[in-house]
Amino acid sequence: MKKLTSRILLGLTMTGGCSTAQAANYTIDTEGAHASVEFKIKHLGYSWLSGRFNTFDGEFSYDSEEPTKSEIQLTIKTKSVDSNHAERDKHIRKSFLESSKYPESYFKSTSFTLGENNSITISGDLTLHGVTKPITLNAKKIGEGEDPWGGYRAGFTGTTSLELTDFKIDTSWLGPASGTIDMTLHIEGIRKQT
Repeated sequence: MKKLTSRILLGLTMTGGCSTAQAANYTIDTEGAHASVEFKIKHLGYSWLSGRFNTFDGEFSYDSEEPTKSEIQLTIKTKSVDSNHAERDKHIRKSFLESSKYPESYFKSTSFTLGENNSITISGDLTLHGVTKPITLNAKKIGEGEDPWGGYRAGFTGTTSLELTDFKIDTSWLGPASGTIDMTLHIEGIRKQT
């Protein structure tokens, strides 16, 4: 009996019976408008100003069995800022983002950590206004599965708050209440064909 058990275990090992999970790669679905990068910031401390970046792209890898091995990278075109007011957007591009000098912002994850209630802490490096700083996203998986067109999708949402002075963006004339910007990312990815 011991010899039979040994042979079975040896056979499983040699034929890959002990498999390892592999992360799937996804392209963020910006063409179908199923992803967004949004922000809000206090205006003089009296009200909220909200907006979004209309042009960005990226990709991520994710394995539901080993989510801590996931990765994400994102590139945002700073000229695409949209606060629903054309003149204000020109001012934001010129005086805050300096989009002609810094046309792109980048985020690349360095780690995924699982928390309670399916929460995920994503740590990574954000490059904004020519400055690179570590940031943390508080994220959550929305869901994953097949879509009606024969593909497979996965979606997440994440939030973070940034101190603009950390990225050498001058907001002094707006007052201290406008120094923090809240970011929200809604990311839906289409799994790449292997």
